[in-house]
Amino acid sequence: MKPQRCKGMRDLLPAEMAVFRLIMGICRQCFLKWGYQEVRTPVIEYLHLFTSAGTLTPAMLGKVYSFLDWDGWSGERVVLRPDGTIPVARLYTENMEKQGLARLFYSANTFMFEEEGGRPRERWQSGAELIGSESGAADLELIALSLEILEKLGVEDVELRLSHAGIIKILVDKLGLNAGEVSESLAEIDRDSPLYEEILKPLLDLEGKSSGFLKKRRALLLESMPDIAICLDDFLQALELLDSLGFPYRVDIVSGAGFEYYTGMIFQLYQNGEKIGGGGRYDALITSMGGGNIPACGFALYCDRLLKLVKPDLLRSPESPAILVRPRQGSKESIKAAYGLAASLRGVGYIVEIDLGGRRKKKYRWVIKIRGKEALEVRDNTRSIKYEFASSADFLKLLEADSDD
Repeated sequence: MKPQRCKGMRDLLPAEMAVFRLIMGICRQCFLKWGYQEVRTPVIEYLHLFTSAGTLTPAMLGKVYSFLDWDGWSGERVVLRPDGTIPVARLYTENMEKQGLARLFYSANTFMFEEEGGRPRERWQSGAELIGSESGAADLELIALSLEILEKLGVEDVELRLSHAGIIKILVDKLGLNAGEVSESLAEIDRDSPLYEEILKPLLDLEGKSSGFLKKRRALLLESMPDIAICLDDFLQALELLDSLGFPYRVDIVSGAGFEYYTGMIFQLYQNGEKIGGGGRYDALITSMGGGNIPACGFALYCDRLLKLVKPDLLRSPESPAILVRPRQGSKESIKAAYGLAASLRGVGYIVEIDLGGRRKKKYRWVIKIRGKEALEVRDNTRSIKYEFASSADFLKLLEADSDD
């Protein structure tokens, strides 16, 4: 039996890997232009990083890959990171807290055990964390940055959905719901119950509405849930900022459930009903790790899901035409000449392979046969023309002339 990859894992073949690198490259380029600095965290973290502060829901913690890191005398439970934000917050708390404001970005794989068939257990994401600012403009910056990246990747019809963690937490407490399964629990509430009419329906009626509509309904919402006043005003302020810059969005209060560490506005990015990214504010996370009272917000784009949405032919920069160099088999002098010619061509930017035998499906613009120490026979497969050159210098002149056409 042929070897197989582990369940829930994925191989990326050359064509997919080219798109994957394209996604990572565009993300990195945008992050750097916005003033973010790249960091990298270990794939293994201590389990208590995700449990002591209640940073992930119990349902999510039940799906982590964990094992004992045993040193011969004692051991501690560790996990393959299930999330990208928490390790970066740990990195900041451990190494960078004294510097204050930090704009950080990363590209990382995360792991979550999924029992449902077909769902990936390893996921790649590229994200940014803005640590040290409590301003609503910081949330706005992350939304604008995420949308810019998706635009540069050519992803169309992106829908921005907005929620607020504070409102969700109050809703969960009022209705006695499971924080990790808000959407499912809400669907089971009796539509004729007083709880639905007094508390839930006014919030559900906000779906798809603007800040203006929300402002008009503020008094009505506070009648049934007076304790959401601070969260509601914070949410309104964020919506008004988005309105001022012309960002279209959809209010969807109950859609923001999932991560326990969010404290403020939550945003999610959808394309044709599939979530392709999201983020939010987590002002209490660093404090819960033993750090200072430092506000923060961040987001991540799900690179695996973007693979099928990116149009690489539109985004990939033109590559130099591929060249195949064929030495005479068994001739040491010819092989030496082939390697020297290939090195010269690569030095001026061309993609060059040396023919080592075997079948190949790849198409080459130029095929070069080594005829002697210097002599070359060159075939241009695009124009179906054959050339004879006394030296590689003469062939380089042809390439220069061809690139000018």
